[in-house]
Amino acid sequence: MAFENLLTETKGRIRYITINRESKLNALNKATLAELHTAFTDAFASPEVGGIIITGAGPKAFIAGADISEFVGLGTDGGRELATLGHTRVFDVIANGSKPVIAAVNGFALGGGLEMAMACHIRIASDNAKLGLPEATLGIIPGYGGTQRLTQLVGRGKALEMIMTADMIPAADAYQFGLVNYVVSPEELIPKAEELLNKILKRAPLALAAAIAAVNAATRSDVNGFETEIIEFAKCTGTDDFKEGVAAFLEKRPAEFKGK
Repeated sequence: MAFENLLTETKGRIRYITINRESKLNALNKATLAELHTAFTDAFASPEVGGIIITGAGPKAFIAGADISEFVGLGTDGGRELATLGHTRVFDVIANGSKPVIAAVNGFALGGGLEMAMACHIRIASDNAKLGLPEATLGIIPGYGGTQRLTQLVGRGKALEMIMTADMIPAADAYQFGLVNYVVSPEELIPKAEELLNKILKRAPLALAAAIAAVNAATRSDVNGFETEIIEFAKCTGTDDFKEGVAAFLEKRPAEFKGK
């Protein structure tokens, strides 16, 4: 599948999605968001894809934010439409996807870039990464889930500090605050993401999807997370993979999961 603003590649069971706007520090314009919707929808639907790694082209930026030129003349109605489309077609699609998504954060992850990383299930940052939500310097607040996901990850006080000061934080602080899972050197970034994702992909695919759904339910007020866990657990026990996992354990051999 050919894109104007993305590079995609599948190696083994991993789909790589790279924001390819290096001259713009991989800023998210409307066209790129539309392509991301297509790319992630396709990856989640493709049987050969087990998980996804998303990163930015070049060493300077994962995603340096939204394309600010598209904000000119944006009024209340336009702002609501922009935020709603971003949520429903990209960020929530990633967060609620049935396959694990790892953000490999190289360089700046600001505004929509940090929001993109936070929508992913796991974040790995290079040690030169800078992360932040600078929207208050533009007279707005984060609009793609930043206020919500940052609070869930680092807590209310730190989230308010980051949003209200609009300061960037280094990768080491992001790790300390629980915003990223690992910090590695730039040359180790993709290999670490691959190592972690390949380990995950040895597990039962339907169980991974169930785990994502159950963990996501813990952050929602409209569902009972414990009930969701019970439902997802029960669904797993009806799968062939569950039977294979139990049999492999008892027979002291590696399991061969089929996603059925």
